Amino acid sequence: MGKKKAGFLSLPVLAVLALMAFDYYATVFVFLEEWLGLKTSPGSLNAIVFTWLASMCFVSFFVATCTDPGGVPSSFAPETEDPQKGEKSRFCDKCCLYKPPRSHHCRVCKRCVLKMDHHCVWISNCVGYANYKPFIIFVLYAAISSIYSTVIFMCDIIQRDHDFSGFSMKLFYVLSGCIMVFLSVTTSSLLCWHLYLLTHNLTTIEYREAVREKWLAKKSGQNYRHSFDLGVYNNLVLILGPNMLMWLCPIAVGHLRDGTQFPISND
Repeated sequence: MGKKKAGFLSLPVLAVLALMAFDYYATVFVFLEEWLGLKTSPGSLNAIVFTWLASMCFVSFFVATCTDPGGVPSSFAPETEDPQKGEKSRFCDKCCLYKPPRSHHCRVCKRCVLKMDHHCVWISNCVGYANYKPFIIFVLYAAISSIYSTVIFMCDIIQRDHDFSGFSMKLFYVLSGCIMVFLSVTTSSLLCWHLYLLTHNLTTIEYREAVREKWLAKKSGQNYRHSFDLGVYNNLVLILGPNMLMWLCPIAVGHLRDGTQFPISND
């Protein structure tokens, strides 16, 4: 699907990795150790569960960052137009290529991206056809991990008496609490947003375009329906794959095709 420049060592990506490392260290070796103790059965179990979540979060992040979202093949040529099916020839003046349905030009990557959702600075990559699944799986694991961290942090604070006489310890707990709550809120909000898009088979760009299309349809007395919305289950299968057991595996993307054609709701 084309090549992309390696961006795994960009500053935003390193910042995310640093947050992951800090969150893991603080959760397991400080708050969990203080609350339950890592040598106890409950402490060990929580450490294992959180380590698994953190590992899946890292793997998903790595895959989303390093996977090419998909570029438009230079050999792509549009088929016969059918406006009723949402098929219109779209030409990119910057790339001098015809764009397949749902593809858009990214000003940052300076190329057209298949089924482009948005350019994410935190993965230093576009989120598109080939890496949307690992991206949303990363957001899912990040949200669960952040909430898990916050719960362990709160349990440690509530159920144990701490000596906060030292300024450094006070500062560590205050900063940790702020970071964990912030991550929980932001990742959970992002997850809810992308779950909505996922179940409606929308991209962020298409959602923005749909706002105007809905208004025009309502103004003309017509019902609006996104042409690529196949129903919740079919939308999930299209993006996550046909095997439900592999839905949460970021590398299970064997169901993906060339990203230039998509089924529509009135097929």
